[in-house]
Parts: sequence; structure tokens; C-alpha cells
Amino acid sequence: MSIALADVEAARRAIAGHVVDSPMLAAPKLSALTEASVFVKYENLQVTNSFKERGAFNKLISLSSAQRGRGIIAMSAGNHAQAVAYHARRLGIPATIVMPLTTPFVKIEATRGYGGEVVLEGETIAEAQVRAEAIARERGLTWVHPYDDDLVMAGQGTIALEMLEEIPELDMLVLPVGGGGLIAGNAVAARALKPSIEVIGAEAALYPSMWNAVHGDHRPIGGPTLAEGIAVRNVGKLALPIVRQLVSEIILVDETHLERAVNAYLTLQKTMAEGAGAAGLAAMLVRPERFHGRKVGLVLGGGNIDPRILASIMVRELEREERIVSFRLTIPDRPGVLGQIATRLGQLGANILGVDHRRLFLDVPAKGARLDVTVETRDRAHGEEILSALAIEGYQPARIEAATTME
Repeated sequence: MSIALADVEAARRAIAGHVVDSPMLAAPKLSALTEASVFVKYENLQVTNSFKERGAFNKLISLSSAQRGRGIIAMSAGNHAQAVAYHARRLGIPATIVMPLTTPFVKIEATRGYGGEVVLEGETIAEAQVRAEAIARERGLTWVHPYDDDLVMAGQGTIALEMLEEIPELDMLVLPVGGGGLIAGNAVAARALKPSIEVIGAEAALYPSMWNAVHGDHRPIGGPTLAEGIAVRNVGKLALPIVRQLVSEIILVDETHLERAVNAYLTLQKTMAEGAGAAGLAAMLVRPERFHGRKVGLVLGGGNIDPRILASIMVRELEREERIVSFRLTIPDRPGVLGQIATRLGQLGANILGVDHRRLFLDVPAKGARLDVTVETRDRAHGEEILSALAIEGYQPARIEAATTME
């Protein structure tokens, strides 16, 4: 392996006072949700809201005066970009960051705000890397790779040192997996300090790059994912042998469970997590039996989520829980009916969110109409109660699936 515990301990000394020693707290509500004993390391509370600061600073502080003067280059979907730009400005190092065109706007603007020169290129991290390598050759810039670098991996591994100091009885660490820098650094540290601990990876199902590399599999890679921060096609050459040796399992997480995890952090823990940052919790939701009754340490890796996406996730989760219900009524087309239905829904305790009155369907009598209504309910049972009451009163309610209402 290219790094050892001593490298992680050296990284901890190097970054001390420059990176937040983030809090690690028990999460009783997540414990109840997963039937495990869950502790969360809040790396979303770093200045740039991501663990990436640890590895970035450890790399930057190692550069010579000549390297600092020429400047650095990195490629990133957002969090590494912000971390590099922020600490490069603090150290007086010019920074150029190549980001995919698909990067959320909030991350692009944040990187520019920290003083980085942003170059947008390609649809994926791999395409951004090609451009970054070309710029590095042209300008003689020092490469600061987001994961395939010993100093970066060692910096990320300082998280495990802090976690096990606080909660030494942890049975498992569950960590997001992209290129492998985070999980490799932390696996080295955690397994050296406590050989019995299990290190579990959580990888986006649409980007099973590490899964394929470890298992010799050829699952397809690609597609729009909420976890763009770990959506990589190529894993780190330095990280891969560490993962093979020290990581017990990689769990693939689908988009629905990523959404559920982001929503759980927001509604239960009152903290923001982006898709990649919530991947560890998503893995626990995918495979709850794997973690039942165990003491589990989660790393909330980052909180840089687009507010529009976060709002959409919250609404979609309310629909999954049937706390938002849409249905279609067949009604007589005469004055006062809309008012009667609105009054009736109020009596039933429903909060009306939207109404669409339609007269032109051919399967509705000429003196009739269709009424699409979206309401907020207390829970699934309350929604059923409302629909039953409307059916008894002759309105023939028919549910409209969530996917239809989102169009």
C-alpha cells in the first residue's frame, strides 16, 4: 500500500489549525430509522462544506516555493474544486480548476468565489481530467488530483483518527466511494488503529467503477445521478489496492435511496447533505440487515447541494410518504361545485396545494368536468380517509401517480 498510518498521522499534524476538527455526534433518529447505533461525523461543517479540505491542504502545504509560484491545477465536480481554491488563496497559490459542464451552478460559483480560475469542460470528470492534464502541460502547473494522490489520501484519512478517538467502540465505518481517496485513507487509518473494524463503501449504482474494479465486473457506468460528487468512471490507481485489501464490502445505492438519505439528514438531523455526502446513510437504507444492532460511524461528506434540487427531493419524499396526494374527481359542471369540494376537503383536514379544472375530456359527459386536486395530508391513513369520503359522496376519486404530478 502506498500510505500507512504514519502518513495519516503526519497529515493530521500538517492540517491542524487549518481545517475544522468537525463534530461527531450520536444520531438517535437515524439510529431508530436504521435499527443501528449511528454516529455522524459532520464534515459538511468545514469552511467549504466538505471533507475535501483535508486532503487538499495536506497536498498544498507540501509544495515547494517554485511549484507555488507557477500555480496548481485540479479537476473536480465541485467539492475538491472549492477546497483547492480556498486553501490555495490562503497560501497565495494561483489555482485553475477544470469542472464538468454538468457541475451544479452553486458549486461553480462557490469555486470562483474562493478565487479559483474555473474552466468548464466535458460532461464527466474523465473529460474534465483530459483538459486539466493538457493545461498542466501547457502552463507547467502542479497537479492536485482529487483522489489519486498519496498526500490527498492521507489527508482524508485524518477523519478516521478523529472518529475513533471520540467513539473507539465503533464496529463499522460507512464511507462514500468515488475515485477511492476518502475510503482508502480512512481504511488505512481505521484498520491500523482497530483491526477488527469493518470499513464499508457506498457507491452510486449508476457509477459502479470501484465495484467493477474490485469484482472484475463490467456493470454499465453513466447517467444523471444525485451523487455527482462520486460519479467517476476511473478509480484511483493508488486507492484500488488499499480498497481491495482493507474494505469489507461495497454497497451500490440507487437514486431513490440517495434521495431518502438526503431527506433524512435534513428532516431528522436538521443538516444539509448532498447526494454524495449522504451515500453512507443511503447504503444503510439499502441493506439495513447488514448494520442491524451495530455501532456505525457515518461521514456526512459534504453539504453543497443545489437548493432547487433539495426542494424537489423534499417534495418527492412527501409524495412517497403519501403526505402529498394527488387525485382526479369527476364532478358536475355547475356553479358552486368547486366551492363545495374545497369546503369538504377543509372539513376532512386536507390542505389544498393545487387545483386543475378540465372540461374538454371526451370521456366526461358534456355537463361534467374533471378536477385534478393535490392536497397535503397528515399521513397515508389520512389520505385514504379523504379518498374514501369523496368516493362515498359520488366524486369517483382516482389517484394520480407522483410521476404524473411532477410533469
